[in-house]
Amino acid sequence: MHQHELIEVLNRVHDARVLVIGDLMLDRFVYGAVNRISPEGPIPVFEVDRLVDSAGGAANVARNVAGIGARVTLIGVTGDDLWAEHLRGQIAMAPSIEARLVMDSARPTTVKTRYVADGQQVLRADREVRAPMSEDVEARVLGEIKDALAYADVVVLSDYAKGLLSNHVTRTAILAASEAGKRVIVDPKAKDFRKYLGATVLTPNRLELQTACGFECVSDSEIENAARPYLDKDVCSAMVVTRGKDGMSVVTKDGAPVHLRTMARQVYDVSGAGDTAIAAMSLGLAAGADIVSASTLANLAAGIVVGKLGTAVVTASELIEQLTPMGSRTGAGKIFMLDSVLGVARSWRDQGLTIAFTNGCFDLLHPGHLSLLDQAKRGSDRLIVGLNSDESIRRLKGPDRPIQNEIARATVLSSLKFVDAVVIFAEDTPIDLIKALEPDVLVKGADYRMDQVVGGDFVRGRGGKVVLADIVEGHSTTGMVRRAGSALKS
Repeated sequence: MHQHELIEVLNRVHDARVLVIGDLMLDRFVYGAVNRISPEGPIPVFEVDRLVDSAGGAANVARNVAGIGARVTLIGVTGDDLWAEHLRGQIAMAPSIEARLVMDSARPTTVKTRYVADGQQVLRADREVRAPMSEDVEARVLGEIKDALAYADVVVLSDYAKGLLSNHVTRTAILAASEAGKRVIVDPKAKDFRKYLGATVLTPNRLELQTACGFECVSDSEIENAARPYLDKDVCSAMVVTRGKDGMSVVTKDGAPVHLRTMARQVYDVSGAGDTAIAAMSLGLAAGADIVSASTLANLAAGIVVGKLGTAVVTASELIEQLTPMGSRTGAGKIFMLDSVLGVARSWRDQGLTIAFTNGCFDLLHPGHLSLLDQAKRGSDRLIVGLNSDESIRRLKGPDRPIQNEIARATVLSSLKFVDAVVIFAEDTPIDLIKALEPDVLVKGADYRMDQVVGGDFVRGRGGKVVLADIVEGHSTTGMVRRAGSALKS
């Protein structure tokens, strides 16, 4: 599948619904420095600087599904403790995650605490119970799965061997999904892969496959030989083996194996890379891609996320940027992430060009938008448009918006001749983006007052100017949506 076809797949993930079932955990990162040895013993002294909590395990898979732009239902188990409250709070930060969490007062919430000094993990402390869930808890989990399955396009089982995905829960979930015609992707932890009999795709890493088959799995041929018996015995229809620096191998029943080489640019932290990969793969399959194309997206996503610190999330715009490098003749070549657009802006300034900035949701492009963008470009050499992400629009306008996903909106904007760059931002306001870009001109519609323009004081303080563009009356996305709804009802 060519790059433009992968972009089309990403355009369709907005309509996908993923059901993620698995072990939940709170990932806590303690950042600091080690500069001395303790006088109490020959041990380093870790000086704490800051704490960062993230939703981990199956919750991190759900976060990545939401980050790429789809809706997700998350089913898992927490304890009845303060850690569970922290975890629920982290999950709630993504409005497109529907969390169906079962509370089990008999076990603690799983917590992984990583101590990071100078960019390197120096210690990990785990708080967990790996024993199977009680029959009552399993019954409640299976009840949630039954209720949620009808709304899912694809099911992900994220097995971290913490007790939720017992043999009974796993087999019941796979059977129910198969009977409902849903594909099942499994991130396995069991040493015996027969536990996942009937899955569509298994995604072990190299060491997990090696443990399961009992022999070394390093070369392409060794990976294929290890995977083949599970395909022949219908444990799964395809196996995608993640191989770290060596990329991924896709082995299917019928086709020749495909080996995708790594797309990582620089590795900072591998925490959660497997979660990101399986999220991207599930969305690729849900959006109509074949297993090789879905794995290509997964490989690309994993290569991006290992360049971030902590349990991080990849977004659709980051994937688009990698699929449309600078120099592309298509409009999508104008879509950037912040780091890249800053480099482009520096290049423009080195050429003596002035830069204007405007922002918005641009959900359904109409004449009012075109007028705003045209006016924004008139007074400057280059125009950068900040585009609200899907998640930020849901927070601002409700769960039924946006009408078009962020990739579709960015693609339409980037096709306009007076737009030179589009950058998607996840915050509710563009203030951080404006401070990073330092535009010469900041443009908003005349329905704002000067004192209401976010970033206006900052731009004027640097010697720039704020422009209020004339409004084309009678055009608004909200009005278009209301009229379309009325027309459909009549």
